[in-house]
Amino acid sequence: VILGSGWGGITTLKHLDTSQYNVILISPRNYFLFTPLLPSVPTGTVDAKSIIDPVRTVARQTPGEVEYLEAVATDINPETKTIVVQHKSHRLAIGDAFIDQSEDITTEVKYDYLVYSVGAKVNTFNIPGIQEHASFLKESYDAVAVRQKIFNAIEASRLLPKDSPERKRLLSVVVCGGGPTGVELAAEIKDYIDQDLAKFIPGIEKEMSVSLIEALPNVLNMFHPKLIAYTKSVFDTQHVDLRTNTMVKKVDATTVYAGVKDPKTNTVQDVEIPYGTLVWAGGNAQREITKTLASKILEQKLARRGLLIDDYLKLDGDDSIYAIGDCTFTKNAPTAQVAHQEGIFLADYFNKLSKIDDLQYELSKPEITEDNKSKLEARLNRVKAHIRPFHYQHQGALAYIGSERAVADLSWGTWSTVATGGSLTFLFWRSAYVSMILGIRNKVLVCTDWIKIAIFGRDCSKD
Repeated sequence: VILGSGWGGITTLKHLDTSQYNVILISPRNYFLFTPLLPSVPTGTVDAKSIIDPVRTVARQTPGEVEYLEAVATDINPETKTIVVQHKSHRLAIGDAFIDQSEDITTEVKYDYLVYSVGAKVNTFNIPGIQEHASFLKESYDAVAVRQKIFNAIEASRLLPKDSPERKRLLSVVVCGGGPTGVELAAEIKDYIDQDLAKFIPGIEKEMSVSLIEALPNVLNMFHPKLIAYTKSVFDTQHVDLRTNTMVKKVDATTVYAGVKDPKTNTVQDVEIPYGTLVWAGGNAQREITKTLASKILEQKLARRGLLIDDYLKLDGDDSIYAIGDCTFTKNAPTAQVAHQEGIFLADYFNKLSKIDDLQYELSKPEITEDNKSKLEARLNRVKAHIRPFHYQHQGALAYIGSERAVADLSWGTWSTVATGGSLTFLFWRSAYVSMILGIRNKVLVCTDWIKIAIFGRDCSKD
């Protein structure tokens, strides 16, 4: 059973020899989402459908039959090797009313091996008001919601005088989180305002503001220092209001309340940042199902930041569960690149296990000759020798920073790090992301989206 349709789960499925296993993939999301391009969706640079790959499309491309269940895992019993899953009822909108299409259905699924790759949820750090008032950027529908909020605020501001403080507030977009997601979203929104909205609503580029808030001294902290400085200079040129050393304390329906730390005096000054649209791009927190699973295994009792795994991605304290991706706590960063490599490793690991099982079965036959036995034993030893611990190979990090510029912090094996930024890096950023997209169809769709935008620009519709 593969639990989750994110980077870890789908990569495992894609590389697994499904003819050797009875595979069931369980996820409430019946598609794989190419998350690196998600910040491009709210502005219409890329269509949401272009970065979605249906689970059944991926499953059909594997050699064996794969069963997909659209459901949420609500409980896991490691002793009985069962998962309780629930299909949530869906509501259908009819006018201003909603009707339930179905009732919740609960069932149990048994497993021999469980690939646990449920990912993580957005970490709000228990800051008051974030959950109620901020938008996130975790799923495709989040991107659509951000776009709608921006346009709702723009249209509402058109009814107010130009010198109105309320109009200024509505036209303020605030992004919290200085990682790649937050930086790319702020850059995309600023590009959209300057390059496209200004054509449809003249003068709006002078009224709208984009702010990026980060609690640490720098954005893109995992990047080379010169790339951090380059990002700051590009943001300064674009007039993106970059607020570092600024920690959010609470949020209400109109204002972000934060404390700005002075690194020289170590004092904190309280500030209020009005907003019309607020997007929270903070860190990760563990899902409830992950906490529930950890509570049932003695070796996981202290796993506060994620599940603990061994060098073969097997869950500490259990011989049948393998955990990958953001739900685990390892020395590697919780990124798509890590989950992708873990998925490839785990699929190869299971493929080798099936070969070992086949060879051991052949060796157990009573009619086997000594000559064949020695050959099979040699093959078995070779397969076992090729099962090595997982080793993550960091291939670098990329981020779009606006005005058709990107930064790349790259490394290949033992080569020294290559840090570069600019327009050529932007072309590399695009080509690298296209190469990472799983399906040919999606590669074509994303490239087509970019061509359409280059010719016709982005539109100004709300949806």
